[in-house]
Amino acid sequence: MKTTVLLSHARHPVSDRPQLSRLEAQAIALAAEVDEAPSGLHAGRNETGVVAALGHGLTALDRLDLADTTDPLSALAAFLTRQRFDLILAGRRGEGGHETGLLPYRLAAILGLPILADAVAITPGAAVETLVVDQAMAKGARRRVTIRLPAIVTVHPLAPPPRPFAYGPMRRGTIRRHPVDGSANAADLDTAEERPHRLRPKLMRQSAGQAAGANLYVDPTPEEAARLILAYLEANGIRRYGPLNDR
Repeated sequence: MKTTVLLSHARHPVSDRPQLSRLEAQAIALAAEVDEAPSGLHAGRNETGVVAALGHGLTALDRLDLADTTDPLSALAAFLTRQRFDLILAGRRGEGGHETGLLPYRLAAILGLPILADAVAITPGAAVETLVVDQAMAKGARRRVTIRLPAIVTVHPLAPPPRPFAYGPMRRGTIRRHPVDGSANAADLDTAEERPHRLRPKLMRQSAGQAAGANLYVDPTPEEAARLILAYLEANGIRRYGPLNDR
């Protein structure tokens, strides 16, 4: 199985020094379960932090020579299309400070690959070109899913811890630096709409057997129903707009 791990430009939250993201180090540990020689992929000119990935289990690191201010989506998609990996692993989001966590999903849309989020364990499937993934769910639940390769999988923090760091393998690991055509970077393969943030009203949450407050009202009059609804909105901090404000 040909596997790669997407490596981001992570920074330490206190010292602000470049470092390897813990989630991506956990992704390397998962990759090593299905691939004897997993590689890593990083887009950027600074490899100070990501080179540590070679000491956690990667045998090679592909680095795309891309300015840190450039959107890496197009360059990553082009490289992954050429290399034809069976499995692409990534963390849930980067640790540089401004990441949205959307990059794996945008890559999946461009490459036409299935994506599965929050993996905590992966094993080869019984059928050819399949993978069995244990997926973390809400409240500690787990779900086992079989997916067909090639695919993109993101890793959950509850995945097994990273493999211990070893200095020797980091020194022996291969770093392959790839130049990137600047004109290709300028043409983004995906578009995203940016809109200003707008505060939204709180949603009404209704428990079983409750209509307003802790009581259940059966067949109230229209006036009583309106009063109960308004009381509920006021109690939950939901603003009223229009003529009701004048009453």
